[in-house]
Amino acid sequence: MGILGFIPGVTTDFDQLTFAGHGSSAKLLGIFEVSVLHNLVHLAFGVAGLVLARTLSGARAFLLGGGAIYLLLWLYGLFIDHDSAANFVPVNSADNWLHLVLGIGMLALGLLVASPRRASATG
Repeated sequence: MGILGFIPGVTTDFDQLTFAGHGSSAKLLGIFEVSVLHNLVHLAFGVAGLVLARTLSGARAFLLGGGAIYLLLWLYGLFIDHDSAANFVPVNSADNWLHLVLGIGMLALGLLVASPRRASATG
């Protein structure tokens, strides 16, 4: 998603893309508010996922930690004024719903993935 946020056409109003803040009118897929900072955060999250996916314990840690982070972002998005300086990433209602679904999904997958101890005991 971080890469797509830098592609005109995939990101509508690309000429309105700002570095950070709620003033960015650019929207990924015409739905999700994005900024350069928002895209960079998604890129970093993706790189972390690829690095941690090398091992079962790393993948599990990424799913559990990432899920927790997404749920915190969901709560943050619910409680901030979207037109204030607190919305520096920026997020909108579509982002909030996506963060909720990703958070729940990642936590569920992280809990379903066998812990390294259980995997080695059964294998």
